[in-house]
Amino acid sequence: MYKAEIVIGIAAGVIIFLLYQGLNMLPILFMLGLAAAIYYTNVRPGGKSFAVYNRQTAAQHLVNFDDIGGQEVAKKELQEALEFIKDTERIKSLGIRPLKGILLSGPPGTGKTLLAKAAAQYTNSVFVAASGSEFVEMYVGVGAQRVRQLFNQARELAAQERKNSAVIFIDEIEVLGGKRGQSTSHLEYEQTLNELLVQMDGMSIDDEIRILVIGATNRLDMLDPALVRPGRFDRQVRVDLPDKHGRLKILELHTRNKPLAADVDLEEIAIDTFGFSGAHLESVANEAAILALRENAQEITMQHLRQAVDKVIMGEKLDRLPSTDEKYRIAVHETGHAIVSEFVKPGSVASINVAARGNALGYVRQSPQDDMYLYTVDYLKGQIAVALAGAIAEEVVLDNRSTGAANDFSQAADLAKRIIFGGMSELGIVSPEDLPRGLLHQTITTILQEVERDVRRIITEHRPLLLAVVEILIERETIAGPELRQILRMDTRCA
Repeated sequence: MYKAEIVIGIAAGVIIFLLYQGLNMLPILFMLGLAAAIYYTNVRPGGKSFAVYNRQTAAQHLVNFDDIGGQEVAKKELQEALEFIKDTERIKSLGIRPLKGILLSGPPGTGKTLLAKAAAQYTNSVFVAASGSEFVEMYVGVGAQRVRQLFNQARELAAQERKNSAVIFIDEIEVLGGKRGQSTSHLEYEQTLNELLVQMDGMSIDDEIRILVIGATNRLDMLDPALVRPGRFDRQVRVDLPDKHGRLKILELHTRNKPLAADVDLEEIAIDTFGFSGAHLESVANEAAILALRENAQEITMQHLRQAVDKVIMGEKLDRLPSTDEKYRIAVHETGHAIVSEFVKPGSVASINVAARGNALGYVRQSPQDDMYLYTVDYLKGQIAVALAGAIAEEVVLDNRSTGAANDFSQAADLAKRIIFGGMSELGIVSPEDLPRGLLHQTITTILQEVERDVRRIITEHRPLLLAVVEILIERETIAGPELRQILRMDTRCA
């Protein structure tokens, strides 16, 4: 305190003397002001405060493992690792080296931050959170200073709360701990990473306040090897997108405080949302509640939930109003997709829509009955058939095609490539690098033409059914999958 006052007094005296000598002090004053601003905002101790989770914030942020739907494997593995913190005396008696860091890896929105908060609650620890981008600065040494502040803040907070452990959570840790030598400002990056390594190396089971570092990333390949070796981030926990059972649990958690109508079937919504993260599913529940509010409804219905899924996938419904002829063509196109999808795999259509959302004038949303991670040639050809069906329906009913099928053709070609490179075409096992472009094009064309013949036959044979569905779709703008299947069952030719 007194040192700062002495320095300020000396600086003021020097400035007055130089002004008396007639020296222009404006450039010097400007530089001094800039340096002071940088110091007080970035460098000085206590200049950076990280997000904390303590008694004052616990009421609105309390998270337990039971509050996290799905991710059963990740939760079990994380809880096992946390036992090293909870039962310190037993760990010491067995001579076990305690874990210093746990790395959570997986796609965005899968619940990595929630798992870290639950870890803090599970171990009765304080929780301090930071993002990797908070440590990146153009000034050398600032990032390292902030790393030290992060660890000091965790220790001080734990002491204030009279707890003997703290959890430090670093999101997007690949920004802070990326591979060295790849950045143009490598000196600052390397100093920051080195400081993190030093702090983690200095952690001991005998510390008055034990610290566990939890990092989260969706780019595991970018992390520096020194960071992920044993003795630093000892345990890596994969946090994947939830399966059907996990999605159902997440939906149940996010709707438990919401009034649901009797017709709501969360299992059906879980099936329809293959590939959704926990964040997406939370958004579905929230959007469904908003839709109910708009309609002044007392309960959330199944229709609200289906519309919410469409909104999360495609975006808000647009005011774009196509002409009568254009709307009819869109309805023919989408109905073609839907009917062929039901023929290829019964029960696969979740809804047909001709209301514009995002960049789509209409769309068919498919819902796999079971989560799939491996694909056969029959499945891929079936998906090609669905992709081609829209354009072929236009051609059969309206005698020509439109530009609306451009994305469908691109998707069909990509699926044909998967057949070829998966060794499931007439070429057998091939190397993508060694396959001539002409032969690749010829094989793609052969696959597409074969599938196109089958699709044309289905559309032609069931044209009256297609037209009947089109009329309903134009009137209502949307048809749910169960209703479509009811219409199909009424037609004896589709039985």
